[in-house]
Amino acid sequence: MKQGKVWLVGAGPGDIGLFTLKGMEVLSQAEVVVYDSLVGQGVLAKIPSSARLINVGKRADKHTMPQEQINQVLLEEAQKGYRVVRLKGGDPFLFGRGGEELELLTANGIPYEVVPGVTSSIAVPAYNGIPVTHRDFCSSVHIITGHRRAGKEYDIDFQALVNTKGTLVFLMGIAALNDICQGLLNAGMDPEMPAAVLQKGTTSDQKRVVATVATLKEEVERQGIETPAIIVVGKVCRLSEEFGWYERLPLADWKVLVTRPKGRSSRTADELRRKGAEVLELPSIRTVALEDQSALYQALDEISEYQWLVFTSPTGAEIFFEEMFSMKKDIRCLSSLKVAAIGQGTAKVLEQRGILADLIPEIYDGDSLGEALAQTLHGGEKILIPRASKGNANLVRILEEHGARVDDVPTYDTIYDKNPLIDVAAEITRGGIDCVVFTSASTVKGFVESTGLSDYSNVTAACIGKQTKAAADSYGMKTYMASKATIDDLTTLVEQIKTNKE
Repeated sequence: MKQGKVWLVGAGPGDIGLFTLKGMEVLSQAEVVVYDSLVGQGVLAKIPSSARLINVGKRADKHTMPQEQINQVLLEEAQKGYRVVRLKGGDPFLFGRGGEELELLTANGIPYEVVPGVTSSIAVPAYNGIPVTHRDFCSSVHIITGHRRAGKEYDIDFQALVNTKGTLVFLMGIAALNDICQGLLNAGMDPEMPAAVLQKGTTSDQKRVVATVATLKEEVERQGIETPAIIVVGKVCRLSEEFGWYERLPLADWKVLVTRPKGRSSRTADELRRKGAEVLELPSIRTVALEDQSALYQALDEISEYQWLVFTSPTGAEIFFEEMFSMKKDIRCLSSLKVAAIGQGTAKVLEQRGILADLIPEIYDGDSLGEALAQTLHGGEKILIPRASKGNANLVRILEEHGARVDDVPTYDTIYDKNPLIDVAAEITRGGIDCVVFTSASTVKGFVESTGLSDYSNVTAACIGKQTKAAADSYGMKTYMASKATIDDLTTLVEQIKTNKE
């Protein structure tokens, strides 16, 4: 049996952009993932679908599984020969009990690695414009656990903390906020010392309450706060208003769901994050090449008889070339054909194969592709369209009405997916998603299939084109359409929707 191994991986404070490259690499190869409640949804969405999931649900005093049992699970799964990733919020060695989890592994000779994570104690203040060190205000920073075991007194030397004159960061201390502030005051801290509570930093639910040590508890009660949150005490807190950069981004405090085919990178998500949105990427569909490609093989054997080769998706293009190469054919066999692509994404796949599209419609949808191609026809042309099993019927109809002979060849199926880790329906119901971005009609249907709601009237949908919008309209969503079917126009649309709602 193969040797198992455990990786303790820090998932960071929430923003997927703060998940490390090494963490992403290790997670992508995991066979078993043991995760807790503080792992951000963006990171959870990156867990490979092939991995077996074990939720240990740690948060404050609410544990799905006791620490001792977690340690045992890691040992047992590694002893079975699996690649085990222990995915922990923040950093595994900073109040993450990572050392405890390694003790049992060490005692039993299980190999392991530690992948550090970005800690909330530094990142969350940074996202709130609070530098934890600044030579004009302090020369040290101290990170303290605010968690206190039930029925126990704090084992914190508040006098020593006050004497450091440094920035104090308390993790897991919201339930004991009053005790912490009072402990500092009793130890002689200036009642006017700036202090802050920072809620759900680096996410769309980020919120900052700034006051003084003497008034922080009262201010938190007045403004309200949700956990997880951290407490920062020190003169640097007064810089938050001046240095608070994150909330100035155009899509800050917005959570946007981006639907896309599984396995396809999303420039849409990258652009939305650049504008400050918390982006949840959830593949609502995945594409699977047909096992029986005999119809495509026949078309490839007769490829010289066609005048046009038409691609309606990047996936269709990729599968076409894979099958063509499997037949020991290369792009020279396409030399007599003209090639059409439905949009820039598909055209890019063709460019990677050394082919420049002869035709791309101004509007990237099937109807527009058909109309644009029809204008070039004289009648009698033979056209090959390798695409999804359930494609836009209008495309074929338009071409045939203009005298073309069309071979509409299915090469892949579209399958609707649901992420087992993230309850999107619950997020939608509670208003946790501000906008859903759709790049095709099939992703709309995949979203509906995966969520299973009876009412979509509260869903704000940003759609890339008219067919996508029509699909969202059919489910009663509040729909908006990009001025042009490009990623830049789509992300600009999301920004406009947010501005209009404000």
